[in-house]
Amino acid sequence: MTANANTKRSTAKALLDIGAVGFSPHAPITFKSGILSPVYVDNRQLIYHPRAWHTVIDGFRAVIEALDAELIAEVAVGGVPHSSALAYAMNMPSIFVRKASKGHGKAGRIEGGAVKRKRVILVEDLVTTGGSSLSAVRALRQGGAIVSDLAAIVSYGFEEAARAFEQAGVKLHTLTDFETLLEEALARRLFTDAEAGLIRDWLADPHNWGKTYKQ
Repeated sequence: MTANANTKRSTAKALLDIGAVGFSPHAPITFKSGILSPVYVDNRQLIYHPRAWHTVIDGFRAVIEALDAELIAEVAVGGVPHSSALAYAMNMPSIFVRKASKGHGKAGRIEGGAVKRKRVILVEDLVTTGGSSLSAVRALRQGGAIVSDLAAIVSYGFEEAARAFEQAGVKLHTLTDFETLLEEALARRLFTDAEAGLIRDWLADPHNWGKTYKQ
């Protein structure tokens, strides 16, 4: 579920204002997964821009207030600043999930407190394929948490991620979407209509886009 139209638009504007989303259809970058992309998202910049960050935190707060959650969790490290700010603002407990177990101590992935029988909402800055998010969901469930919702600033909207979340029984809530980002970026003339077409082609088939458009 994506937020309402006002939140989608305000979040998109905030991300573009600070340069957190960039478009390079003729000079694509390569994701860690190997996917060649004409778009990059770096939401880590938000904590440097208070006005934009407030927009995102307010959006997250509205999502969480509408859900029956009692604990906020995040995947280290991208979601940590946002979930920490949310937990402080909402007077809610917060924990974080490591991407891998520590090699010392109790070797656990969950840090901050107990999650057993707690209704947990997971917060992410960005969802690509969903793999790291669902790994954190599994870790939380193994710890006894009840996890049925994940909130992210934005998702690329890949079909494989949608299928993975559905199979895992997790509902994804995003503050904005790429169609809204594209509309706002076009209004700012950040790229041409033709380049927008290339980006939409990538969103529709990210794994094979590079085979066709790689220069």
